[in-house]
Amino acid sequence: MQSSVTSLFISAPDSLKLHVRSYGPRSADGVPVVCLPGLARTAADFETLATALASDGDHPRRVVALDYRGRGLSDYDRNPENYSFQVELADVLAVTTALDYLPAIFIGTSRGGILAMLLAAVRPTAIAGVVLNDIGPVIEPKGLMRIKGYVGKMPQPRSFEDGAEILRRLFDAQFPKLTATDWLKAAQRAYKEDKGRLVPTYDVNLAKTMEGVDLERPLPPLWKEFDALRNHPVMVIRGANSDILSAATVEAMGAHHPGLDTLEVADQGHAPLLMENDVIARIRAFVERCERTPATGGAMPAAPAE
Repeated sequence: MQSSVTSLFISAPDSLKLHVRSYGPRSADGVPVVCLPGLARTAADFETLATALASDGDHPRRVVALDYRGRGLSDYDRNPENYSFQVELADVLAVTTALDYLPAIFIGTSRGGILAMLLAAVRPTAIAGVVLNDIGPVIEPKGLMRIKGYVGKMPQPRSFEDGAEILRRLFDAQFPKLTATDWLKAAQRAYKEDKGRLVPTYDVNLAKTMEGVDLERPLPPLWKEFDALRNHPVMVIRGANSDILSAATVEAMGAHHPGLDTLEVADQGHAPLLMENDVIARIRAFVERCERTPATGGAMPAAPAE
């Protein structure tokens, strides 16, 4: 069954317009899924996954993917200080409340996973399950420094093909198996046409959110926030080449959360693309287990080894 896709615009608490891509029938009775992208990413990253989850045979479900303020089709904020976790968490709550999507299963890539952990800490009843895509309570400073080096600072491409080459040079070490077609599709997600030129699909003022990142001063760990998920089903996906989420952190997460569902994606870094059939199948299985697990229940039993 093919999933229907619509664009919706919802007001943030300060009236700024937020864009979401909505997939699947509004009448679906499964637990909704909310997809939250990375720092400088958009809802487009979840197109393949959201379509697959929303059109899932006999169990279609509602799925939305959010453009944070300053990304994608959402309004840009005139005050870059509002590109903060506090403001973006309020935006996520505004969107999910307006859509009557709570409790929901949250799939958070990088920054999106941090927002999901923060949400669990402030409103645990909003959570039916969480997929953390290449993010955890401990964030490796070298990876943050790498991201700081390119957000808002990438050269302007002359064409999407040129953009594909820029991305390949930046990320080929972490994604060595991507093809020329893959890089072109990545460029089409990362850039948009504006007044005859290609620009990033985000406000370049996002770079200001990284100004405080310092290799000598690691970010404080988020174990308290992660532990707020102890009574909820949690899956963590790690790119085998990731420089943001270490294998040691994943192991420690398992000690904190018995029953943690883990998946490592070979030949991918930060962050896994969530487009491959086997990865989507694992996420779908996790979502189905969340739907069978009461929102107020305990930790979910571990998934069988595959």
